[in-house]
Amino acid sequence: MTWWEAGLRLLLAVVIGCVIGIERERKNRPAGMRTHVLVCVGAAIIAIVESMMMADAITLNLNSVNNTGVGISLGRLSAQVISGIGFLGAGTIFISQKKIAGLTTAASLWNAACLGIAIGMGYYLIAVAGCVIVMVTLTLLQRLIHVNAMKNVEVKFIHRVETIAFINDYFQSIGVKVLDVDFHVENKGKDNLYTNIYTLDMQNKATYMDIVNKLSEYANIQGIRTRNI
Repeated sequence: MTWWEAGLRLLLAVVIGCVIGIERERKNRPAGMRTHVLVCVGAAIIAIVESMMMADAITLNLNSVNNTGVGISLGRLSAQVISGIGFLGAGTIFISQKKIAGLTTAASLWNAACLGIAIGMGYYLIAVAGCVIVMVTLTLLQRLIHVNAMKNVEVKFIHRVETIAFINDYFQSIGVKVLDVDFHVENKGKDNLYTNIYTLDMQNKATYMDIVNKLSEYANIQGIRTRNI
């Protein structure tokens, strides 16, 4: 491998790491552009070193007077990169209020390492194609395939009978099925304050934002929010 080719591979690793990292940084994720570039370049360096070591070992054996053959174990250094990057990915995952965040960023870091190895080994087409797939997954997939994650809808209201009838009629009109209801009552003097927590089956095009906006317009409803299950 010539030095200019090694430099080209490192430059491509910088570009691909930068492209993925910018997307993560735009969404204010814990690992941004610099982290992804460093991971991708580091993986590329290991792959380049491994490629050069194999080439040097083969050349040395061929030029030897007593050519008895040489055994080469492929992928040992690269395998350590793939497994070792896990500690960095784990650092981007955190738990807050029973919600896990950072899994996608950890996966993108791991992919950046794999793409860096592909670049370092000289598989440019695979690296570019992999980068395109990663970017499509990060930017477009969620827009094309929308999944309503199950949440609880907490509604605080007064005038129990008429308000519950309104809520149930609204859910029925948009085709949302109520799976479970938890309730709580607070004595506020003249009017009791009721709190119902609904678990909903969102199998249609309705969204939680639509539900919150619609129910908040009703005068008897004092507060409404979504909660993670």
